[in-house]
Amino acid sequence: MSEKIAVLFGGNSQEREISLKSGKAILNALLKLGINAIGIDPINFPLLYLKKYGFTKIFISIHGKGGEDGTLQGILEYLNIPYTGSGVLSSAITMNKFITKTIWKSHGLPVYPHFLLTKQEFIKSNYLKIKKRILKLTLPIFIKPNCSGSSLGIFKVNHMDDIFNVIEKSFVYSNDILIEKYIKGIEYTVGILNKEILPPIRIEYINSFYNYQAKYYLNSTKYFCPSGLSKKKEKELSNIVLHAWNSVKCTGWGRIDVILDNYNNFQLLEINTVPGMTSHSLYPIAAKKAGLSFYDLIIKILNIT
Repeated sequence: MSEKIAVLFGGNSQEREISLKSGKAILNALLKLGINAIGIDPINFPLLYLKKYGFTKIFISIHGKGGEDGTLQGILEYLNIPYTGSGVLSSAITMNKFITKTIWKSHGLPVYPHFLLTKQEFIKSNYLKIKKRILKLTLPIFIKPNCSGSSLGIFKVNHMDDIFNVIEKSFVYSNDILIEKYIKGIEYTVGILNKEILPPIRIEYINSFYNYQAKYYLNSTKYFCPSGLSKKKEKELSNIVLHAWNSVKCTGWGRIDVILDNYNNFQLLEINTVPGMTSHSLYPIAAKKAGLSFYDLIIKILNIT
């Protein structure tokens, strides 16, 4: 039976716009390689029909909710159609920053102090109690939606007066938020491809942190690959990243964001199981440094079993 690939992109998460760009880049590459591929946006196509239309493999390029959280993976398992990337459980775990960090911590991996705050807790709770927990972390802090990506709804807070206003804003993106100690340092991102570590990328940005604008739109954001780390430090980073990847049972391809703090220690930030593949995306940059063209990369991801 000849191959028939569906590239799934778009969806209805807050990262739809980036997913459309990623998916179209993947689809164009597959078509140029002469592969029978069709782009599908689940908004316009019932996924249960994928089997009926004879698709033999799915290339997942939906970021965030509905693409990276195990939902889509569960549907494809039910349909018995192979797909790219991590499975149901690891996708569900890594979409949840708090659970991911809890697992990492239990494996002795480096994560900065943080706590989870649910919308219900926030409504019912005594503000003084929340304030105390925040002051334990010491300002500045980061407030992040617990289950969303692309730096959407992330705020850096320097003053106690702004805390509750910012918490409310962050709850627009998720019913749980992560309140985390701010880490000053240098940010790196490390790609994983079929259990191999891709060359790390150092990220430099002019904003107060690496936010949505800095990620996708600002030309002032700079990426360095090679990263400039010493061989010893790069080896240390690779070991941490591989351990972090394996501890949450991820497979196929993905990316882990890390920060090197001012004490020269790496701290794990988060994991991305469907990295962006746009012209601004970091994963293809790292792959290129490892000697893989965009076409090579797409084929490799597609063929990982």
